[in-house]
Amino acid sequence: MNVPKSGYRVFSANSSAACTELAKQITERLGVELGKSVVYQESNRETRVDVKESVRGQTIFIIQTIPRDVNTAIMELLVMAYALKTSCAKNIIGVIPYFPYSKQCKMRKRGSIVCKLLASMLAKAGLTHIITMDLHQKEIQGFFSFPVDNLRASPFLLQYIQEEIPDYRNAIIVAKSPSAAKRAQSYAERLRLGLAVIHGEAQCAESDMADGRHSPPCVRNTSGHPGLELPYSSLNEVMMAKEKPPITVVGDVGGRIAIIIDDIIDDVEDFIAAADILKERGAYKIYIMATHGLLSADAPRLIEESAIDEVVVTNTVPHEVQKLQCPKIKTVDVSMILAEAIRRIHNGESMAYLFRNITVDD
Repeated sequence: MNVPKSGYRVFSANSSAACTELAKQITERLGVELGKSVVYQESNRETRVDVKESVRGQTIFIIQTIPRDVNTAIMELLVMAYALKTSCAKNIIGVIPYFPYSKQCKMRKRGSIVCKLLASMLAKAGLTHIITMDLHQKEIQGFFSFPVDNLRASPFLLQYIQEEIPDYRNAIIVAKSPSAAKRAQSYAERLRLGLAVIHGEAQCAESDMADGRHSPPCVRNTSGHPGLELPYSSLNEVMMAKEKPPITVVGDVGGRIAIIIDDIIDDVEDFIAAADILKERGAYKIYIMATHGLLSADAPRLIEESAIDEVVVTNTVPHEVQKLQCPKIKTVDVSMILAEAIRRIHNGESMAYLFRNITVDD
């Protein structure tokens, strides 16, 4: 039996070849081979996983990047983790650079907190630890019953700004909504640049959609018990429907390079609207910087036709097809920090080094 002396293995849970590229880059940096396994879909779309080597008593890292078919990727990860658990692996650690369903982390009317459900499913499948990057909300870590290492991509994006954007000292960091202002401020402080915030009716803050309890009813309900009559007329004056002001930019962007900062870029309509208003206010170049480039639907075409000059994302999500459709999309490699996290966890070393120069709001 050929068991490595290192005592750990790295597997990829993706059935798509395009999604295993990040796993290959990580294993090359670690100097180990990718574990032997087969992940595929049956003719009826059921997921099947066959582990082709012994994992008994070893620490296993499962690298799972999330393609457009999110639910299939989740099922592949769950089945792989359970297969390793039943094969007597000692520890099973998921490396999930982009954590799916992270936007569904708040109660919205009669919906559900799907992110919490996914965390419970991963624990039940056998995961004992996860490594991820730039969770949509840091509080998501509280959904898990095991340790979570939430790495940051900001050092790589900051390095790109300093090395690849000519005259970046003439730039200004922009938050496309007030909810993104803290993240943008952390970038602005480390680059020693100014900060601008876009505010107005074109933006849709998540807090406005958190649940339905803060929205007054549109019509008076008279079908209730007569003894429970509420003073509706006075409530109606206080609980007015929220009306956002016209879109505006707080901060001077005239004659500057505008760099919009966010964690996820998926549907790009808000980013395009932000770019248009920044151009109107005098910005002569528009950059978008985000950790996770989901770039769904017609995003590449819309970016190509927009006022945006460049979109910079990391390789937490595979987007090679989108790059072929839109040359404005650039990629920053983060496999180095993921590989170092795996090495440190296996060796029992502190993770503090990976969070140096990271601010609280990052």
